[in-house]
Amino acid sequence: MNGKNRAYVIGHITVKDVDKWAQYRSRIPATLEPWGAELVFRGLRHSVLGGNHRHNNSVVISFPDADAIEDWFNSSGYQELIPLRMEAADVDLISYTADS
Repeated sequence: MNGKNRAYVIGHITVKDVDKWAQYRSRIPATLEPWGAELVFRGLRHSVLGGNHRHNNSVVISFPDADAIEDWFNSSGYQELIPLRMEAADVDLISYTADS
């Protein structure tokens, strides 16, 4: 390992258009592969145990480090998908670095 901590993107999602969301999701893996990213978890909200949470879907994607997240997000492959994502769903994307 290069001494950098793994980093994660967590997406909180409310789908607006199921068909467009399926198109978006089908194209995401190809954008992740060049950056060594891996899908960790995708799921539907079961319950909110404390506080407020407006979204009903979540995704967690693991990256080798925070630089890889920035490179992925700013890549032409991912940037091309943002208009489709915005039509398909309301999405809050947050990046985190692992606290080792």
